[in-house]
Amino acid sequence: MKRLLAVLSGLFPLWVVLGCVWAWFQPAAWTWFRLWIEPGLGVIMLGMGLTLRFSDFAAVARTPRYIAIGVAAQFLIMPLTGWAIARTFGLETGLAIGLILVSCCPGGTASNVICYLARANVPLSVLMTMCSTFTAVVATPWLTRWLAGAWMPVDAWALFKSMIVVVLLPLVCGVAVNSLLGKLRHPEGIRSWIGAVGPLLSVSLIVLIVSCIVGLKRDEIAAAAAPLFLSVLLLHAAGFLFGYLFAKWAGCREALRRTISIEVGMQNSGLGAALATKHFPHLALAPVPAAISAVYHCLIGSLLAAWWRNKETEMDQDFPSRPGGDP
Repeated sequence: MKRLLAVLSGLFPLWVVLGCVWAWFQPAAWTWFRLWIEPGLGVIMLGMGLTLRFSDFAAVARTPRYIAIGVAAQFLIMPLTGWAIARTFGLETGLAIGLILVSCCPGGTASNVICYLARANVPLSVLMTMCSTFTAVVATPWLTRWLAGAWMPVDAWALFKSMIVVVLLPLVCGVAVNSLLGKLRHPEGIRSWIGAVGPLLSVSLIVLIVSCIVGLKRDEIAAAAAPLFLSVLLLHAAGFLFGYLFAKWAGCREALRRTISIEVGMQNSGLGAALATKHFPHLALAPVPAAISAVYHCLIGSLLAAWWRNKETEMDQDFPSRPGGDP
């Protein structure tokens, strides 16, 4: 049963594509979820927290260099690339805000699965996702305000409060619950089921969020097709490429280069869609780049994983396995 759940979670790119295609032709089948986008994101963050332990934070303290390289790449490469693309193509305000907002989001949890398939460093991927998500509570609002301010004023404080509610609090609650499980007589059995069910639940909710946005914004997507699809494609292609080159420049070995490339290239598109829907309701196109982003980063990540999987690499010995069990 757990193996089946893992297989279903690993087909995340397929579910995203199918959901978006379905939402395009039958919007009403998905638009009902519009009132649940923010709570759904909170559940995703709670699920992520349930996979974390306090020992993970200790691991960051023991090996800070690679975590710092990855998080720095995440919040330098993607936001600046998003801003540069929006300026170069002269995107209209809604598209520009949406593109910059999703570029300022942290890495997504789907990156952990892609790293596994790509023979990258899964422990580093898990810790990077955790650290970039916590960093994003402050970084995402203020980077968005700084970079998107040329198009319109951005209320960074309102974004920050949303990050506290839908990201930080669920994450902390999840970590606390996971820690309490350790005090039970047989915690590993419960954790094993959480590790199997949690990813599939997160995948389902992300598909619901993204497909809902596609259904709600179908006409806007059709009207802005060329600049929308090209700008989001360039954003993620640049993220994967420059993430790899950044890690190479920093002296990382092959497995770490792949990991950082995937972490930088794959954004938390659900967060971008939720924030854009709540804070820019007057901009019809603002949530759309995040929805298209989910499709692109899944497809590019899956193609890279298939390519890298056939290329052997030695696991980096200077980054230890995740403490407390398998990643």
